[in-house]
Amino acid sequence: MKYIIFFFFLAALGSIATGYFLENEWSQKLIGFGVAGLFFIVFPLFSYYRWKDKDVKDYMLTKENLDKMRENERDKKY
Repeated sequence: MKYIIFFFFLAALGSIATGYFLENEWSQKLIGFGVAGLFFIVFPLFSYYRWKDKDVKDYMLTKENLDKMRENERDKKY
């Protein structure tokens, strides 16, 4: 999965760079496809890859997590 994301990232950057440096009738479309590829392909794949084995409750502000944070802050001060 890591290599697929890297391939799409390089393809999107290559498309943007090609569109920027080569000035022809397709240059703006190449830049647009590169940016769209970053936002619609690379970023969602990267987000899924990084979050697939994580528990969302660990990152939510629940009463238990707030109590843990307050307890940690109290321990750091003393």
